[in-house]
Amino acid sequence: MTDAKPMFINGEWVLAEGGATFDVINPADQSTVASVANGAAPEIERAVQAAHAAFREWSLLAPKDRGRILLAIQELMEERRDELARIVTLENGKPYEEAKKEVQFSLGYFGWFAEEARRMSGEWVASPQPGKRYWVLHQPIGPVAAVTPWNFPSTMVTRKIAPALAAGCSVVLKPASATPLTALAIADITQAAGLPPGVFNVLTTNRSRLVGNELLTHPLIRKIGFTGSTDVGKGIMEAAARQIKRLSFELGGNAPFIVFDDADLKSAVEGSVAMKFLRVGGQSCICANRIYVQRGVADRFLPAFVEAVKKLKVAPGFQPGAQIGPLINEETRAKVHGLVQDAVARGARLVTGGHYLTEGAYKNGFFYAPAVLLDVTDDMPIAQEEIFGPAAPLLLFDTEEEVIRRANATKFGLAAYFYTKDMTRLMRVAEQLEYGLVGANDATGYTHEIPFGGFKESGLGREGGHEGIEEYTEVKSVVINLT
Repeated sequence: MTDAKPMFINGEWVLAEGGATFDVINPADQSTVASVANGAAPEIERAVQAAHAAFREWSLLAPKDRGRILLAIQELMEERRDELARIVTLENGKPYEEAKKEVQFSLGYFGWFAEEARRMSGEWVASPQPGKRYWVLHQPIGPVAAVTPWNFPSTMVTRKIAPALAAGCSVVLKPASATPLTALAIADITQAAGLPPGVFNVLTTNRSRLVGNELLTHPLIRKIGFTGSTDVGKGIMEAAARQIKRLSFELGGNAPFIVFDDADLKSAVEGSVAMKFLRVGGQSCICANRIYVQRGVADRFLPAFVEAVKKLKVAPGFQPGAQIGPLINEETRAKVHGLVQDAVARGARLVTGGHYLTEGAYKNGFFYAPAVLLDVTDDMPIAQEEIFGPAAPLLLFDTEEEVIRRANATKFGLAAYFYTKDMTRLMRVAEQLEYGLVGANDATGYTHEIPFGGFKESGLGREGGHEGIEEYTEVKSVVINLT
């Protein structure tokens, strides 16, 4: 193990006061990938002060010049894609090929928001009075605290910082303690691309309570961007309310995946397997959580789905052909297994998988055999909670009205999917599902050009699209008296 990796504050690589560190663990074999500086109150204060000091000059830079730096970051990320992907697989566990796709997608946020920076134009409003003019401006909100999760160590970072930087904000990023190395590698790229010191700071720490007490409530932080659990989001919201801080949240999900009896079955099977199992092994907020199958097609869809799941390759991320890697830690694996066992105890049928993998290459990692459960009912915890792992509960339904009601019967509203060949039904169902992202005959998720976020307790605000940059601006109205 090499010396501790420093954090990135004010354009410098610094260790924690007193030399505190924590280890980053590879979930495929529990080996130590690296030791990382474990920041505390002094480093938090230093990072916030650096962001505050850098904000004015960065915000006054012409949008096209900010965009030029963001495009340089994108280009360097492209050049270092495979290196970044290797880091993602080491600290997150996802298959290397999947990690390369993640990095490729994540760098696109810099390109998109580099262009959006030039379109924050405001407007002149037609005056109701001849002697006055009305001018509406969009201005950067100020220093931002961004808190990102471990499941997409590259995408979650770029989706937060690219719009903030494009808008003219400075950022203090606190990446997940399980996956800080990707964020540090991105910080190195921003420095090489010419981003001024203090504009982007990476605080590595595993002291979550301290982050909540010191960073997220710091009076110089004007905006919080957070992706994580709904319960943690509620706690951040309560604390932020005391200072009326601006917030944008992407929180938990409970995505329904609906297969109507007129669906293209081959596409529906492929889409459901991909959206359930092939995004970090199900450890994604937009993964299919409940798969509803219309009764008239169940006898064809269910066996095809089960057979497709049985063919999935669970393996360490660097093994050729790996499709599902380890879960991030034992706590996550135990939760998934607990939900599976509970469902079986309540009458569900486990038809494949649903057990720990512990032999051979799996011996020291957090691997789990992809599970499929039939005869699941809506009242089972596995259908009500976010599973966040490779377990698929399948439920039957009879009518369109019934499945819409059941799909919407949750406090979450992040993503939903359905398959049908009926274009009239497609429009109806898309409009009635209470979710921020709806895939109609599609299971690929979102892209840079559209806004992404949740309904109900799945979040606040939007990321991506032109809405993404607006989240980091204040609107100012200027009244000009010409008389």
